[in-house]
Amino acid sequence: MKAVKRVDQFYLLKQLPKATALLCKKGILLDASCSWLDIFGLPPQDETTKTRVSSLYSEIPDLKRRLKENKSFSLRHKIKNTDGTRHLKSYFAPWFDEKENVIGTIIQTDDITSEVQKEQQVDWLNNILETKVEVSKTGWWEFNVQTEALTWCKETKRIHQVPDCFEPTTIEAFNFFKPGYSQNKVSMLFHKAIASNQSYNTKLMIITFNGEERWVRITGKPFVKEGKVIKVFGTIRDIHDQEIAEARVKEHQQLLSTLVDSLPLNVYVKDLESRKVLVNKGECNHLGKKVEELIGKTDFELYEEKDAQISREEDIEVMKNLTPIIGKETVSTLNGKTTHFLTSKIPHFDLEGKVCGLIGMSLDITAMKRKQEELCNLINITSMQNQKLISFAHIVSHNLRSHSANFSMLLGFLNSEKDPQERKRIIDMLTQASDNLLETLGNLNQVVDINTKTSETKKPLNLRNNIVKVLENFSALLDKDDSQIINNVEKDIEVSCIPAYLDSIILNLVSNAVKYKSPNRTLLITINAVKSNEGVLLSISDNGMGIDLDKYRDKIFGMYKTFHNRKDAKGFGLYLVKNQIEAMGGSITVQSEVDKGTTFNVYFNEES
Repeated sequence: MKAVKRVDQFYLLKQLPKATALLCKKGILLDASCSWLDIFGLPPQDETTKTRVSSLYSEIPDLKRRLKENKSFSLRHKIKNTDGTRHLKSYFAPWFDEKENVIGTIIQTDDITSEVQKEQQVDWLNNILETKVEVSKTGWWEFNVQTEALTWCKETKRIHQVPDCFEPTTIEAFNFFKPGYSQNKVSMLFHKAIASNQSYNTKLMIITFNGEERWVRITGKPFVKEGKVIKVFGTIRDIHDQEIAEARVKEHQQLLSTLVDSLPLNVYVKDLESRKVLVNKGECNHLGKKVEELIGKTDFELYEEKDAQISREEDIEVMKNLTPIIGKETVSTLNGKTTHFLTSKIPHFDLEGKVCGLIGMSLDITAMKRKQEELCNLINITSMQNQKLISFAHIVSHNLRSHSANFSMLLGFLNSEKDPQERKRIIDMLTQASDNLLETLGNLNQVVDINTKTSETKKPLNLRNNIVKVLENFSALLDKDDSQIINNVEKDIEVSCIPAYLDSIILNLVSNAVKYKSPNRTLLITINAVKSNEGVLLSISDNGMGIDLDKYRDKIFGMYKTFHNRKDAKGFGLYLVKNQIEAMGGSITVQSEVDKGTTFNVYFNEES
């Protein structure tokens, strides 16, 4: 074979659009374009330079073998210089002479750095996309309207639990949705997207290839070209775990809400400004408002200012010092109604452990307080009745024993006495003793009747009319001593009272004033009455002898207790009056000074 005559590179290679080089069969560079030499940083070639191409492609270890095969091939490679890394693609092809003998190799090299960078960027974006798809559990799908081809990505297939090789049809895709609502809904939305260019976004349930029911959120968006839908692109996201978690949260919230609403307590949650952020039915019922009317409200907008200020100070104390208030008795006034509560307030913390408000619970104990008061009253009444019973038993025992001893002594005298005249005198004494005993038994029986006849009902009586009627019966006695009575009771005042008891009370108090009038001045009796929300107060005052209260205060209303040396004093009238008044639920008090007069105050209980 004849030697190849070197051709001037600038004559042949300079005109080529691509970087090109010529190699001999031994892989030695014969000639190259300037652009090719620039790529590799080589000087122009002559007979003295023998550059082996394998040194330029050091990263291709089998280059020599592949060149000897005299076949066309291409490869990618890169070179590094001060400007960075350049990515190249070289094409190797055999070089023939005019007799088609292989005399070497032609190399054409392209700079594909920008293409590689774009590929790397695309790979990076695809990697990010795949990562996002995997993390968000969101796949994509595409439907070609013309070819009716449906394409699923790997994540979409994973959601449906089908193999990567699975290629679905639209009918198969629809059949994955749970029969009934989900299947009908997705079919309707898909056809609307194609027919009416309507996008959609909804959550439905699918049944996977493995038979699992799972919640997914699907979207679809038509791609329109020249007014016609040619494709529908959409996504599918696995939201099953999220839906199950939300369902459980809702169940727990519903359970908690039902529990809180069913508690016999007023439950509320306040923020740091004491605004209500949650209330239960008990709190709504107490305030007579709906939930939405209470949220965001403070106590100053719901209660009287005094009560609201107390509550706010408690709130600040709980949230500032993180000290709960447990079982504190509080009083709330709302629309004129007073309610007693047993209140507890505890700090409310957020997820970071910082106080964000308080939780309050109030138990309405108004009925309990009322029962407690009734019980205390019952205990007081029982104690008083017990004391009266002991006193009454003592009186009965003492008085009857005295009468019995008197009878026994007189009978002993009668049996031993022979003188008829003396016997007659003893018999007269026995007769008087019998009368006294009968009187005592009558008094005791009257007291027993007052305390046992609970069936007697009170009636509304005009107080002034009853006073006038009693005074008329006393007119002769009052006129005899020129006594003066001033009746200041108004005509319209009524008292709820047992008629017989009212007459007895007025009669005894007026007669008591007459009986113990002062010998040094004309008797003056003043009668007043005042009506209030608590009932009626009747006052009967006189300017008589008066009573030494320091000495006799605890004995004034005792049975057979007298405080003046009068023969006609029996000490039964005031005892009787007190029993009658208390039997009707009222009370009586006395004010008196010696030689100045006495005032009896009678409080009538207006309750039936």
